[in-house]
This record gives sequence, C-alpha cells and structure tokens, in this order.
Amino acid sequence: MEGWIAKAYWIVSVDVSDPEGYKLYVTEHAKAFRKYGARFFARGGRSEAVEGKGRSRIVVIEFKDYATAIECYRSPEYAKAIDIRRNKAAADIVVTDGYDGPQPTD
Repeated sequence: MEGWIAKAYWIVSVDVSDPEGYKLYVTEHAKAFRKYGARFFARGGRSEAVEGKGRSRIVVIEFKDYATAIECYRSPEYAKAIDIRRNKAAADIVVTDGYDGPQPTD
C-alpha cells in the first residue's frame, strides 16, 4: 500500500494509580520489548490532551513491523507484564502501521 511503511507503533495512554507497583511492570515489560526489538519514541514526558479525553502518561513504542508489534502484545512475556500492571494502572493501547506518504508540507 502506497505511503505505508513496514514499521508499526504502540500508542499507549496510561493513568498510574500505584507508582511503586508500576515500576515492577516496567521491569517486566522490558523482557518482551527486548525480545521484539521495541524502541521508545515517547515515554511519559510532558503531554496535554488538547482535544478529547486523555490520560496522564503517553508512550509511543516503535516495532519493525505490524506483525511484530501484535506478536509482542500477545506474547507470554508481555502477558506477565499485563498481570503485574493490573490494579496499578489503567491503560489504552492501540497498535498502528507507520506512514511515510504525502504530507501537508509536500
């Protein structure tokens, strides 16, 4: 498909209710992210929901392709991380293809 690139991304929106417990999740998810070659593009820095409802923490994670991004999310390694995250944070996670097509500045 023209404009679509192989890379894919997790767009994650999180509200952390137990910061100390959440640190265990971060340690655990690193195992899955290493295995699947994840790369952070945004990781909880300054953000503002300028339209719609947002959460307090935004994370953007790059994967080599869509299949790998989905495989990581469904992996046993990440399932362990999800179990740890329960009752410590509420998250919305969307997996999307990357895009390298025409831009408004073209």
